[in-house]
Amino acid sequence: QVQLVESGGGLVQPGGSLRLSCAASGSIFGFNYMGWYRQAPGKQRELVSTITSGGITNYADSVKGRFTISRDNAKNTVYLQMNSLKPEDTAVYSCKLVRNSRQYWGQGTQVTVSS
Repeated sequence: QVQLVESGGGLVQPGGSLRLSCAASGSIFGFNYMGWYRQAPGKQRELVSTITSGGITNYADSVKGRFTISRDNAKNTVYLQMNSLKPEDTAVYSCKLVRNSRQYWGQGTQVTVSS
């Protein structure tokens, strides 16, 4: 089994920054990719960013140039550095790991961008 624990969410003013963390444990060896997704109230969950086991990254157009995904292999942790935050970035951010066609999700962390 795989366990994912997110942290780092909170309330921030527009233009501010937050860094989300997703710590993975369990049978993660050989995972395909990890990523961040978000769901705002009344909207469908959407992709924010992913990173493969080889380090290839992908971003939604809405966050390109503002968000950066990275990985610390020694800590089995993926980070999402979010800069220049906008009110429309407000959502529950969830971490996902894909391994052998199976998906594992964390519990999510709330990010609220408001003045």
